[in-house]
Amino acid sequence: MEIPSQAPLHRPLLGILTMDDPEELFRGNRSNFIDIIRTGSELGVSVCVVTVKDLKLKQKKMIGYVYDPAAKKFSPQVIGLPHVLYNRIPLRQDESSHDVQQTIAACMKHPQIRLFNPYFFDKWSLFEWLNKAKTTSKYIPSTRKMTSSQELESLFKLHSAVYMKPVSGKAGKGIMKAERHIGKLDRRPEYCLSVQETKGSVVYKYAKLSQLWSRIKEEIGHEDYIAQQGISLVRYKKRPFDLRVLVQKNYKGEWDVTGIGARLAGKLSITTHVPRGGSIDDPERLLASAFGAEGCKRILMRARKAALAIARQVEKKSGHMLGEMSMDLGVDVHGGIWFFEANSKPMKFDEPHIRKKSLERIVHYALYLIRSKQAKPGGANVVQTN
Repeated sequence: MEIPSQAPLHRPLLGILTMDDPEELFRGNRSNFIDIIRTGSELGVSVCVVTVKDLKLKQKKMIGYVYDPAAKKFSPQVIGLPHVLYNRIPLRQDESSHDVQQTIAACMKHPQIRLFNPYFFDKWSLFEWLNKAKTTSKYIPSTRKMTSSQELESLFKLHSAVYMKPVSGKAGKGIMKAERHIGKLDRRPEYCLSVQETKGSVVYKYAKLSQLWSRIKEEIGHEDYIAQQGISLVRYKKRPFDLRVLVQKNYKGEWDVTGIGARLAGKLSITTHVPRGGSIDDPERLLASAFGAEGCKRILMRARKAALAIARQVEKKSGHMLGEMSMDLGVDVHGGIWFFEANSKPMKFDEPHIRKKSLERIVHYALYLIRSKQAKPGGANVVQTN
C-alpha cells in the first residue's frame, strides 16, 4: 500500500505517542486522541498519532496516523518528526519494555523533539519525593513499604485503619483496607480486612494480626504494596468522598489547576474510583453540605494550593519534564487536605468545563515548548488537519 506524503504547511506538529497494534493500527483511547486532534486544529496545531515502532529518530520522515473527520477514520501518512511528543503509552508493561525505554530515552536527548510526561508514576517514589519538602510533607499520610507484618503493626499502633495499595495500581484495583477494633468487654483486638472488588468489597474478620497478615500476603502475591494511614474522610449521606484535581501547565509553561471534581464512594466500596462503584459529583455541593458555603471556598482554595505545590515537587524530584497530572486529594472531617495519589496519564474528566480546558492546555503547552528557548530549531514536517 502506498502511503501518502503531506507537503509541509509550517504548522507546529504534536505527536501523541502510543503503541502499535497489528489489527487496529495503534492502541489507546481513540476518542481522547480525536478530541486532542480536533482541539489542535482549532488552535492552529497539527496533531497525529505516532507509535513507538514507527518513530524513526534518525530519519527525516516517518509514519504517523492522521484522522479524517469526514471519513471518521485514521490512516497512515508520511510526516516529519513531531516538534512535541505527548506520551500516552497505555500500559506500564509496555512502557517498561526495553525497546520502549530506549525510544523514550532517545526522544528526551533529541535536539529537535520535546517529550513530556515520559513515564508512569510509582506510588512509593511519589510519597518519598513529597515527604522531602516542607511545602508538601504536611499533606502526606503516614506511609510504609509493606514487606512484613511489622509495617502493619507499627501503623496500627497509631491508627485504627490502614489502606494497602499496589505501587503500580490503577483505578482502585487491588486496594485493601484493614481495621483494628478493640472489644468492649474483653479489650481484645479484632481485625477486619476489606478487599476491593469490581463494584464493592468483601470483608474478612480475624482474631490475630498474624492471621490478617497471612490473608493479605495471599491477596498481594508478588506485587509491591504500600501501607498507609487511613484518613477519616468527610462524608455525604454517610458515604465518603474525595477530590479529583487536574493540574496542567498553561501557555506560559506554568503549573495551574485546570479543574476540581469530586468522586463519591459507592455504598459497598472502600474507594471512590468510578470503575469500582464510585460516582461523579459536584465538589461544591458535597463540601458545602459538611462545611457550609464559606468553608467550602476555603477548602477548595487550600486544595488548589496543595495541588500546585505537589505538582512542582513531583516534577522537581522526578527530574523529567511534566505537563500534566491528575491527583486524588482527601478532605478529612476537620477540613484538612491529604494527598492519596497522582497519575501522570490522567483519564478523561467527565465534567465538560474541565474536559474542554484540559484539551486546550495540552495544545497550549505544546505551543509553549515549541516557542520556548528549550525547543531547538529543527526540520519537523507538519500535516494538515481539517
